[in-house]
Amino acid sequence: MNADDLQRLVTMAMPYGKYKGRLIADLPGQYLNWFAREGFPAGEVGRLLALMQEIDHNGLSPLLDPLRK
Repeated sequence: MNADDLQRLVTMAMPYGKYKGRLIADLPGQYLNWFAREGFPAGEVGRLLALMQEIDHNGLSPLLDPLRK
């Protein structure tokens, strides 16, 4: 993880699925947990979803607030 990954969480939209168009940082915890159980997709989207799930699971989502524009 690096600072660019954190910035991408608050700027990159989910490219597909039920929450298509929603920022990755704004995805519901149960959706992120579903990916954690079923498997994250390959590539950058999966890596960012896994990072966001870890942040959300540990109650650290407010740390992303200063990065939002």
